Amino acid sequence: MKTETEAERAEPVCPSAAAGGPVSTAIARVARLHRTAAGKLLKGAGLYPGQELMMMHLWESGAVRQSELIRMVELDPSTVTKMLQRLEQAGHVRRRPDPADRRAVLVEATDDSNDLMNAVERAWTDLEKRTLAGLDPDERAQLGRLLSRVEANLCVETADCPNVSR
Repeated sequence: MKTETEAERAEPVCPSAAAGGPVSTAIARVARLHRTAAGKLLKGAGLYPGQELMMMHLWESGAVRQSELIRMVELDPSTVTKMLQRLEQAGHVRRRPDPADRRAVLVEATDDSNDLMNAVERAWTDLEKRTLAGLDPDERAQLGRLLSRVEANLCVETADCPNVSR
């Protein structure tokens, strides 16, 4: 009788309906686990996963129209509105009418969010170390290149993928 090796026991079972997509299944599992790990690290900063990405855009861009922020983070407008409400209540963002178009809303990071930026930087550095533990520099570089190609392939299927060069 064949005995199972340690590696075979550790490898997740691919559902039969996903048998034609083992890499896609692995990507889905990794994405879920990465988001969970990020959530645990960001919790100490008082953030939920995804809020840090929005804040990163605001720290980089300065004040932007809410509609532009929605496009940048590629999320549903109602999701962005809820995230902004929470970030505004926490004092990390400020929303105000756009002086050039009073119908539009400008969103910007507050000066008080600078401490948050440092916490996010630490969390993402820690997440990167945990995510890539055991990979040597060449493997890390190769993984980055491969994921960029996968992302570009998937962007072909979308109408708008601004962060990827094709």
